[in-house]
Amino acid sequence: MPEDQFEYESIGVIRTPFESPDGMPIQPVGTDAVVGIVEVYELYADGLQDLNGFSHCILLYHFHASADTASLQVEPFLDDEKRGVFATRAPQRPNPIGLSVVEIDSVTDHKVTVRGIDVIDQTPLLDIKPFVPDFDVPSDADTGWLDAPKSTIRSKQADERFL
Repeated sequence: MPEDQFEYESIGVIRTPFESPDGMPIQPVGTDAVVGIVEVYELYADGLQDLNGFSHCILLYHFHASADTASLQVEPFLDDEKRGVFATRAPQRPNPIGLSVVEIDSVTDHKVTVRGIDVIDQTPLLDIKPFVPDFDVPSDADTGWLDAPKSTIRSKQADERFL
């Protein structure tokens, strides 16, 4: 394998009520009440120790159900103008890696029950990280072209752009 290529194995699977992108919220903020189960393979279960002390975590996962072709210019869900893919959260990326910040309900054995999940059922899990506001929320962040109100983000659902 060339030096600039990497190979990852999933550490588990994310279970959600969404069997397809059709009707799925586009961001966790639009799914406050949706419960999911993050199942970590037994081999990695010890890594969940102490996660229950955090209110939220960051899930990194593989976009297994999105198109195999990446696009450097995409029309994001919250805009009707083409934008550079790295200025969006679109799933058609050179490396199909997704990120969601979710609320932790409980941690037991090898499962984390979460709220605010916005991924398709059976999504391969790559990593879990604790969400720490002092680390993860800069006080002076700008949102570039994105000026959609929170109510719009909460109500927007995935469409054919996800596929």
